[in-house]
Amino acid sequence: PICYFSILESSPQSQVSNFFHPRAASTMMTKNFAFSSLLMTALAGKIVAFTAPAFKLSQNSIMRQEQGISSMSMVLETAEKTELVAPPLAPLTVWGEPIDNIVDVQSKYRSSAAPSFPATIKCSDLGIDSSDVDAQLAYVKENAMEIKTRMQESSAVVFRGFDLMKTQDGFQEFYNALGMKVCLDPLHSVSARPTVDGNKNSPVYEAVNKESRKNFFIGMHNEFVGTRAPRAAAFVCFKAAETGGEFLIADGRAMFRDLNPDVVERLYNRNIRYSVMELPFFGFVDNLPDFAQGPTMGVIKGIVTAAINAKVDFSVDMRWGDAEDSYDKVKMLQARAPSQPPIVRHPVTGEPTWFCNVHSHSSKLRKDRESVYGAERFEDGASQINKSDMFFGDDGDISDEDLKHMDEVTMKNVQFIKMSEGDVVLLDNYKCMHGRNVFDGTRKHGVAWFEGWEGEEQMKTSAPF
Repeated sequence: PICYFSILESSPQSQVSNFFHPRAASTMMTKNFAFSSLLMTALAGKIVAFTAPAFKLSQNSIMRQEQGISSMSMVLETAEKTELVAPPLAPLTVWGEPIDNIVDVQSKYRSSAAPSFPATIKCSDLGIDSSDVDAQLAYVKENAMEIKTRMQESSAVVFRGFDLMKTQDGFQEFYNALGMKVCLDPLHSVSARPTVDGNKNSPVYEAVNKESRKNFFIGMHNEFVGTRAPRAAAFVCFKAAETGGEFLIADGRAMFRDLNPDVVERLYNRNIRYSVMELPFFGFVDNLPDFAQGPTMGVIKGIVTAAINAKVDFSVDMRWGDAEDSYDKVKMLQARAPSQPPIVRHPVTGEPTWFCNVHSHSSKLRKDRESVYGAERFEDGASQINKSDMFFGDDGDISDEDLKHMDEVTMKNVQFIKMSEGDVVLLDNYKCMHGRNVFDGTRKHGVAWFEGWEGEEQMKTSAPF
């Protein structure tokens, strides 16, 4: 059998490196790939030809090929020059130094006073009228360092009753006054998350408002994709859903404190790794003659692995998954990210904090939630790839008992924040996990990501334990 896997050289490395996030994978495959079916099946000497996904040419490239440098293409190029300047990429993830004797560190942490979570700032408590946006902006500027210190101490700060943040312009004024340094969404290069105003390079992104995902409970997670993780984020409500749609937060330090020490030791010593994508397109292999299945699978896996790893800045392990283990009961290739620690020291305060997306990525926990909220609606082409799972770093399976325990501790620490128009949750992405409840109606929430903030270096302290 002969397999052809082609990725155009015009596809930037960052576009593929961000591929390994469930939402990024789904959008990449849907928008940027043209997947063709098995062209020929050969028996008794005939050739089996299989064409795998290929990046499509950009709109401008197609226009130039078909029309040359036409007036339309020149208009597009002029428009591109006037687009917003893109913020910098999200910063590299700070994994920090390994933590020796993780159980002893947890024991010492448990003996200390639990930090408050979250902090809340109400406009009415400040003596400022909710409609006085100038006074609100002045308050934020004058108290910027204190607000950011509260974010570090409490993991998150909830702002309520501020008309300033009811519009995107006001929201941007708010976080600029705080001295937050905006960065691109980790999924920006694959356009997986649309911007609120629809403009390319706009710094405010949609926060999973699609009607098709309203019955999808977004599990608790820290935002990181591949090797990049924003340092902080601000989530804003422009319109609240009629029912549900609460923004969910949980303190990673409380997670570390409350987890069973045996589970902590097991997970930390073996690390964890994610399956971040499934390619459920290979059911045809089972219909090939027995003698052809092994070689065909080897060639497909080898070419896909080589093509993807040539484009990303970390090693991705492509593995064949059994049909019975996939959502669609079809033979699939599964992409697994590198092994990583589930607990890290905070880049500023040195505190140990849970930095692990098991609650959102575990296939079992997601399926368990389907019994409560309904099926995740994986019918469309994009969602066929949007399937994740979690394993030990050595690829061993995590027991259902351990997964249940992590789920219980997570939900024990989750706070449901019902946001009204103009409300904002400013959070530290390393200390605070976030998620979203199911909803009915129309929901319009946005998010801005930050690579850091003014005064961050002055806040750095040595590890307390």
